[in-house]
Amino acid sequence: MNSRDSFITKIAFLSVSFVLTSAYAIQGALPQMKAALNISQTQAEYLATSPAFLVIFFVIASPFIARLCHLSDKKVIQIGLIIVGLAGIAPFFISNYWLILLSRLILGAGFGLYNSQAIALISVWYAGNDRSQMLGWRAAAEQLGQACTLVIAGGLLTFSWHAPFLVYLLAFVALAIFSFRVPDDEHLEEQAQTTNVTSQDVEPTTHRSVTKISPMVGLLVAFAFILVVDYVGMNNRFSGLAVAINGQNYQGASLFLSLMLVGATLGGITYGTIQKHLGFNTVYLGLGLMAIANFLFGLAGNNFVVMVVGLLLIGFPLQLVSPLIFNLLPDLAPLNKQPLVTSLVLIGFNFGAFFSPTAAEIINKLLNKPMSGLGLAAPFPIYGVILLVIAGIIFITKQKNNN
Repeated sequence: MNSRDSFITKIAFLSVSFVLTSAYAIQGALPQMKAALNISQTQAEYLATSPAFLVIFFVIASPFIARLCHLSDKKVIQIGLIIVGLAGIAPFFISNYWLILLSRLILGAGFGLYNSQAIALISVWYAGNDRSQMLGWRAAAEQLGQACTLVIAGGLLTFSWHAPFLVYLLAFVALAIFSFRVPDDEHLEEQAQTTNVTSQDVEPTTHRSVTKISPMVGLLVAFAFILVVDYVGMNNRFSGLAVAINGQNYQGASLFLSLMLVGATLGGITYGTIQKHLGFNTVYLGLGLMAIANFLFGLAGNNFVVMVVGLLLIGFPLQLVSPLIFNLLPDLAPLNKQPLVTSLVLIGFNFGAFFSPTAAEIINKLLNKPMSGLGLAAPFPIYGVILLVIAGIIFITKQKNNN
C-alpha cells in the first residue's frame, strides 16, 4: 500500500480536485459555438452552466448510490472521473446542440458523483495539521485547475470550436494517477471498529467517540451558502461595473478575474500554515478580510483601482474559511457519515452559487438601487456587514462554550 505521506500520493489525492472546476473551461468558445450551431446567446450560455444543475442532485445522491451499490469512496471517485472524461470529450465528435447539452448535463452528474468523496477521503486518511494542509491544497488545486483548463481550452480554440472539449482528457490522467497511488478505503471503517490501527497508511482520523451528526453541520451549510453568494456575486458583477466605470469598449475584466484566482490559489496553499499558527482564529482572519474586500468593492464608486483591489482580495480569505469548514466535519459526524455531511456542505456551496444572482437582485430592490451601472455594487457593503456579524456570533458562541 502506498504511504499517504508520499508526495506522489498527495498529488494523486489532489489530482481529482484539479478537474472539478473545469465545467466553465469552454466559456471562451461560446461565441464560436453560437455561430456554428446557429443558437441563441442564452442557449450558448447553457452549454457552460448546465453541468451545475446536476451537480447539486448528484452531490445529494452520491452517498446513497455508494451505499446501495456497496462502493468505497475510491471507487465512487473513479467512476465519477470516467463519466467526466467520456461526457466531457463527447462534444468533440458532436455538432448537434441538444446532444452537446445532454453531454454537459452528464458531465455535471460526474462532478457531483465524486465531489464530496474527494473531500471526505482526505478527511478519512489525514489528521491534524496534515488534514488542514491537504484540505487547503485541495481548495488551491480547484482554483489552479480552473485557471489551467481555461488557458488550455483557449489555446485549443485556435484549431476549432470542437477542440476545447479535449481538455477533459485530463480526467483520465487524474484517474490513472489516483487509481495507482491512493489506498482503497473500502474496509477502513471495519478496521477502525475491530482493531487498534496504528499503521501510518491506514489510520482512521475521525474521532471514534462521534456517534451521530451534530446540529452544527446545518449551521456550516448555511455558512457555506452565504460565503458563495458573496463570492460568486462579486465575480458576476465585476464585468458590468468595469464597463460602467471605463466605458462600453472596455474588455479587460477577464484579466482581473483570472488574477483573482491567483489570490484564491495562494489562500488554499497557505491555509495549512496559517491554520497551524492561528487555529480556529483563522475563521476570524478570513471573515475580516472578506468583509474588507466587500467594503472596498462596494464603496469604490468610480475608483476602479479600489474596486479591483477588493476583487483581488476576495479569493484569498474565501480559501482560508472554506477549508476550515471541511476541516471541522470529521469532529461533527461519525466516519461512515462523512460523505453525507460533506455532501450537505457542498450543497450549501453550490446552491449559494446558483442563488447568488437572485440574492443580489433582492438586495438591490430593497435598497432601491438600479440593476445597472454603479448600482451593481450595492449588495456588497451589506455582505460585508453580514460577514462581520457572523464573525461576532461565532466569537460570542465560542466564548460561552469555553466558559
